Amino acid sequence: MTLIWCNTFARRLFLKSKDAIHASKCVFPERSQGRHFTTEQKPYTLDDVADLIKSQECWRVIFMAGAGISTPSGIQDFRTPGTGLYYNLQKYDLPYPEAIFDIGFFQLNPKPFFEYAKELMPGRYKPNPAHFLPVLFERKGKLLRMFTQNIDGLESLAGVPSERLVEAHGTFSTATCLKCYKKYSLEDIKEPIYKSEIPECNRQGCKGIIKPDIVFFGENLPPKFHLSLEDCYDAQLLIVMGTSLEVMPFAGIAEEVPQDIPRLLINKEHVGYFGSRKKDVVIIGDVVGGVQQLIERLGWTEELNRLCGNSHTL
Repeated sequence: MTLIWCNTFARRLFLKSKDAIHASKCVFPERSQGRHFTTEQKPYTLDDVADLIKSQECWRVIFMAGAGISTPSGIQDFRTPGTGLYYNLQKYDLPYPEAIFDIGFFQLNPKPFFEYAKELMPGRYKPNPAHFLPVLFERKGKLLRMFTQNIDGLESLAGVPSERLVEAHGTFSTATCLKCYKKYSLEDIKEPIYKSEIPECNRQGCKGIIKPDIVFFGENLPPKFHLSLEDCYDAQLLIVMGTSLEVMPFAGIAEEVPQDIPRLLINKEHVGYFGSRKKDVVIIGDVVGGVQQLIERLGWTEELNRLCGNSHTL
């Protein structure tokens, strides 16, 4: 059932893309209707988004987040030219950068991944205001779901409740033997990873590689992701932060929310189809700076700073 639903989801996105391309080539002026020929609609603004959030009519907000919300915490993103992870993997002698997260390559040579894993192990980095923003929404009864591409665990560390959080690309907090599927915790595999060893299953006669439960290229996304996609249709507001919106099916969420709801993009660059809808609002620049602009309009700066504590304040 899940596979059928997801295929339908992907097909619908493809057809939408075709329609958008066709429409862009076939735009005709509307006929005059007397004095009602044109009416300029006031552009939707960040102030309008803030007014909606503060209203009692808004309690189903969806967040989408990518690696860009963790770069202020010191973690590299993946695709930024010159500084992203995929541009700085020469020391691992990979056939191509994405091989470090390719399940086929991992099964042949897991060592490069585990060397990189030492840099990303939970506990080395602290959440910043972008991670705490959905926590504040949850405390105000407004968070429907947070979808994240990140595997650093900072959303969970900030306090996003597990029942609201969808880690679309998996998590470092648990691990699984690739041979017998025995489950392990992060604590079980920390020591060998820090010793530059390959963690092996301790079940008698197994010796399989223990892989953190993050999603590699060639693996399926977690069932929770697919089960949570229907939340898109109930959303009253979408907030997208720090993502390139290049990886499907995650990126498709942004197009599946209702056409008449506001979408807010906080990102270092313009991505996806943002700007194509009447209620799209785009803040280009530093993600934490964009969060600050929103929080100031909401009058929530002091509350967010209390949540951040010593991690990072606005």
